[in-house]
Amino acid sequence: MKSDNFIEFEGKMLDELSDLASKSSRIDPELFTKYEVKRGLRDLDGKGVLVGLTEIGEVHSYIIDENEIIPVPGRLIYRGIDIFDLVDGFIADGRFGFEETAYLLLFGDLPNKEQLNDFEKLLSFYRNLPEAFLNDMILKLPGKNIMNMLARSVLAYYSYDDNPDDTSVKNVLRQCIHLIACMPTIAVYAYQAISHYYRKKSLVIHSPKPELSTAENILRMLRPDKKYSKLEATLLDLALVLHAEHGGGNNSTFVTHVVTSTGTDTYSAIAAALGSLKGPKHGGANIKVCEMFEDLKQNVKDWNDDEEIQNYLMKVLNKEAFDRAGLIYGIGHAVYSISDPRCVLLKEQAEKLAKEKGLEAEFALYDKVENLAPQVISKVRKIYKGVSANVDFYSGFVYEMLGLPRELYTPIFAISRMTGWAAHRIEEIVNAGKIIRPAYKSVAKRREYVSIEKR
Repeated sequence: MKSDNFIEFEGKMLDELSDLASKSSRIDPELFTKYEVKRGLRDLDGKGVLVGLTEIGEVHSYIIDENEIIPVPGRLIYRGIDIFDLVDGFIADGRFGFEETAYLLLFGDLPNKEQLNDFEKLLSFYRNLPEAFLNDMILKLPGKNIMNMLARSVLAYYSYDDNPDDTSVKNVLRQCIHLIACMPTIAVYAYQAISHYYRKKSLVIHSPKPELSTAENILRMLRPDKKYSKLEATLLDLALVLHAEHGGGNNSTFVTHVVTSTGTDTYSAIAAALGSLKGPKHGGANIKVCEMFEDLKQNVKDWNDDEEIQNYLMKVLNKEAFDRAGLIYGIGHAVYSISDPRCVLLKEQAEKLAKEKGLEAEFALYDKVENLAPQVISKVRKIYKGVSANVDFYSGFVYEMLGLPRELYTPIFAISRMTGWAAHRIEEIVNAGKIIRPAYKSVAKRREYVSIEKR
């Protein structure tokens, strides 16, 4: 217990020290240009700096014609298969696609019926947590953030593993499949613990059912009555498929490559990736979209009035509305310009669920903002490439319609992206690359040591 005197001393010291830390950390922005630093590992034209090769995922958003970058409708490709073809395939069959997608990303080819059935059996076996894990890691230690609880639980799995440090492909694959299977269970139970201990709600713990898909089990374990519709499960399954992989250049997947290159264990690598994804610039954007729309609904009286909506969006850009950050959340992407294929696919299915839920007006509002936002942005800022809605624009709306608590939005992303992280970790191990160690140039001036009496 901190005394009042220590609290006062601590506050004063931290105020002084934080000022010193900030001052000593500030670098002249012009130096980044002078030394041609690729901030964010991106060129000035927006192209990513090439740091590796992969066969797992491809993000395609432009072509080069006579040395000029020409934006094209975005494409997302898993192991050479266009995401539109993959999604159309399992939806046309009336099947869930996440497990099939995980198999494709991990093993390079689409599974036949027998292979998919065996893989699903393996996942169903791994979905249950180790004995006493629920009590020891989740119920006795409820956290306030599910992403942190996921990372902590993943690290704890190291202690439950009889062979945690073996980085052979066979052992890493076992570990990764286990995590793909059990992360949904951990995330839902973590939410139930938060809901019970911090909000005084009834503790609801449903065991996963082996015959159900990942999406179905998430909804079943989350809801007290265990009930869900086929369309609800289909849409959550689609969201999992669309978030599963996005090339090696996204922050959390790059983190997976960086940490894996050191030779460390699977649990440490995945915990690091979870820490990356937790950041609001990476995994939490869809929550911001939902919050922005709540503010919009409070400030725009007529949802059908284009001019009134444009005025609101202009205020957002001018830092006069919402969170004063100057961002229209869910609009724009580091890679995509004309369109984000994940957004296109999710929007199509979201419209169906909106009709089932009686939320056509809300969907129409999202559609209107999606069309108006790029026009507003073009009036205020110089755009070097096209601007369109990204996957976060509709994913939060979908999760709201599914009744998912916002605390689970980013964990759902993590549950899905675990498959991509797993594939990239194995790819890094198989290709036995060097430890990833980029260069930083010191711009500090040299100076002499001063004895403590003369400082």
